Parts: sequence; C-alpha cells; structure tokens
Amino acid sequence: MLTGAFLSRNTVAAEEKVLQTELRVFEQHKQEWVQSHPGDFVVISDMTVAGFYPDYESAFKAGLDKFGVRGSFLVKQVWAEEPVYLIH
Repeated sequence: MLTGAFLSRNTVAAEEKVLQTELRVFEQHKQEWVQSHPGDFVVISDMTVAGFYPDYESAFKAGLDKFGVRGSFLVKQVWAEEPVYLIH
C-alpha cells in the first residue's frame, strides 16, 4: 500500500482492484469451505488456492513460500459469518 499525501486516482483505483479475484474465489467457494475447513485460513493467489492452515502465521508463511515476497496473495479465515470486533 502506498502512503503519502499525493496518491493519484489511478493509484487508488489500482489498489482497490488488488485481490478482487481472490475475494471472488473465496466467495464462490465459501459455503463449501465452511463445511470442510471451518475456522481454517485459506491462501489464494489469483485463481490458485494454495491450501488451508490452522492459523494465520502458517498460512502467511505458506503464501510467502509459494508466491514470494513480491507476489500478492490473500489469507482469509473461513467463517460462515465474519466476526465483528468492537473497539472502544
């Protein structure tokens, strides 16, 4: 993610598109994965599902091992409903 006061509209639009494919893959398979991998963390890059892991750390490491430091990938926990966290 780029930081700073001068982000162009094109830069912001490009960043919003990052991981859209991965999120679509997640949503397409979510119901199936809720049954087979509830609570696990899935790693997705483009249309490739790299696996399921019991915790974020091992999923993130697997993503780095498979796609590299410069590769983009999604690590997302499989839940039927997203948890809501409140910060006061």
